[in-house]
Amino acid sequence: MADITNKTAPLNAEAAANAAFAAVQGRPFPTDIFTAPQLTWAVIGCGAIANQMAQSFALAGRSVHGIYNRTRAKAEAFAERYGLEKVYDTLEDLYGDDAVDAIYITTPHNTHIQFLRSALAAGKHVLCEKAVTLNSEELDEARTIADAHGVVLMDATTVLHMPLYVALMRRARAGEFGRLRLAQVNFGSYHSYDDVSNRFWNRSLAGGAMLDIGVYALSVARLFMESQPEEVVSLANRFETGVDEESGFVTRNAEGQLGVFSLTMHAKQPKRADLCFDNCYIEIMSYPRADRATITWTEDGRCEEVEAGVEAYALCYEIADLEKAVAGDESKRELIEYAADVMDTMTRLRRDWGVVYPEEE
Repeated sequence: MADITNKTAPLNAEAAANAAFAAVQGRPFPTDIFTAPQLTWAVIGCGAIANQMAQSFALAGRSVHGIYNRTRAKAEAFAERYGLEKVYDTLEDLYGDDAVDAIYITTPHNTHIQFLRSALAAGKHVLCEKAVTLNSEELDEARTIADAHGVVLMDATTVLHMPLYVALMRRARAGEFGRLRLAQVNFGSYHSYDDVSNRFWNRSLAGGAMLDIGVYALSVARLFMESQPEEVVSLANRFETGVDEESGFVTRNAEGQLGVFSLTMHAKQPKRADLCFDNCYIEIMSYPRADRATITWTEDGRCEEVEAGVEAYALCYEIADLEKAVAGDESKRELIEYAADVMDTMTRLRRDWGVVYPEEE
């Protein structure tokens, strides 16, 4: 029997990403990820996810063109570390740079709409970190601006871009799995109470479980459902700061497909998605950036292992999808429709729980 007593799991998402990057160092970069004409990119914000994006560009032998951050010293350090050409003094300088085709927004959820309004109106394509906006009204506004200026707005929730889901959805749509009956999805993170002013607990930074981790859970279920939920039944506990700490909720759409979800911000649980169809069930572990799944067939109990994509290239797939969408790929352009459905459900749930952010008052 294998000794597992000394094995450890990554402590957080950043550690998991670093481990994934380390696993592909020195390997040739796949030639099939970037197939559309390359765009020139700039980044707003230089936190952990911005660093992951810069590392993802580097894996592909590419680089980010420029960076804007509220604190210029941090932007300069970021630019030096990753070899960026430009550090913008102002957002106006960035939006006015004709060399920039696309902008990646990495700032806290509640600031996204401010940047989206100006970036989209300036004619820039935008890949925006999750949650793409605070609520459905903001997302509707951003989509209207994007349409008016002929640019692409894309949600950077990794679930929407991983090749594993593309492969599984293709088979599901072909009818191979039968009809989806039930999606059961869990996500548990542990964030301590030592500093409740950080983004996870801070109402003024749009904290709480729903926008931070619920977006992944709802996205993986929505991809395989025929339509968005019409009915929602839920319970949630609010933290002392007013954000949602944990919740359980059940959704049902017009076709009768059920989603069962559990979220928590103060207890670890497996990031597991079980998609239950007529002919099989599909289990996906660590589903936000998953590159493998197990299909168990109902008729004979046979297990099929499916692999597609590589976890370490999660953000590369996002970059590639926006570039494909700009080049006219309708399958990538329609990803914003799934994001909008998920945002509708998240907005409805938060309002049911009385989780309201200052910008919404």
